Amino acid sequence: MSAVDRIIGRLLDSDVPFERGALAAAATAIVPEEAPLAGPGVVSDVVDTLTGLGPLERLLREPNVTDVLVNGPNEVWLERAGRLERASVTFPDAAAIVAAVERVVAPLGLRIDRASPALDARLPDGSRLHAVIPPAAVDGPIVAIRRFTPAVEDLDGLVAARGIDQEGAAMLRQSVRDRMNLLVAGGTGAGKTTLLNVLSREINADERTVTVEDAAELRLDGHIVRLEARPANAEGVGEISVRALLRHALRLRPDRIVVGEVRGAEALDMIQAMNTGHDGSMSTIHANGPEEALWRLESLAAMADAGVAPDTIRHQIRAAIDRVVFVQRVRGDRSVRSIVDVSADGIEERYPC
Repeated sequence: MSAVDRIIGRLLDSDVPFERGALAAAATAIVPEEAPLAGPGVVSDVVDTLTGLGPLERLLREPNVTDVLVNGPNEVWLERAGRLERASVTFPDAAAIVAAVERVVAPLGLRIDRASPALDARLPDGSRLHAVIPPAAVDGPIVAIRRFTPAVEDLDGLVAARGIDQEGAAMLRQSVRDRMNLLVAGGTGAGKTTLLNVLSREINADERTVTVEDAAELRLDGHIVRLEARPANAEGVGEISVRALLRHALRLRPDRIVVGEVRGAEALDMIQAMNTGHDGSMSTIHANGPEEALWRLESLAAMADAGVAPDTIRHQIRAAIDRVVFVQRVRGDRSVRSIVDVSADGIEERYPC
């Protein structure tokens, strides 16, 4: 039995509250008896095992780690500075991975088991966790954790990070101030949410902004009302969809609506909101380019099955979206690649000029 296991056994037999501070104090007192030669990190290992994601916690404490990927007990990867690398940490077995996931999602009212072998959750620190276990995961438990770690706070910071030049930053700043409806497009991990945060900081503090997100990642200042979707609970009830929240948002007297990401039938509701007086609204979408973003938005809006003809949806999109901002990640570097104007006649690239 390892030193960590011995200390954990002592703590489980005690009446110490399951709170990080109390557990750390109690473990520190036990270490001289159970593991006098243990290194300084043994207390953190014990607390992480009892209250968090075990060995993954030390990786998540590193500020430049953005993703942690578990492909089984002996294969853990992390993304640091935009590059994937193998981590040195491991789990004792597959059961330890499942137990770690259960620990962090139980307070959220979620569960994962053979009957419900997949889940998606937002952790208290804002990180996004997705887990799949057998029988859905053929080779053992799979876990992916994405941390929301904005590298820049505002447009000036984006310029300093070489994510855009001064001319492009000025164009984006004026777009927000002119209350243009903006769609930020890009691939996975391209920096869409980070850019949406940056753009949202240009909104006047006296404007009432309602945010609608699948997982609350936006960090805005001013008059902000935040809405977050919720999956069904263990009994399969209680789901609150992004589409339902968007409809509620329209009744909350917003000056602007910011949708974290459109990925389903809520696209039609967002388009209609932009066309009915909520100028200056913003959202993100997965796409490989500006034109592809509009095509995908059209496809998603068609999923609403509201009896709206495709030509009508296309016309509404052209009337609703003023500009598409395309971001891309190349070899770990994230930057704004193009800004295009949208009109009934098509799109026109404005940046780079």
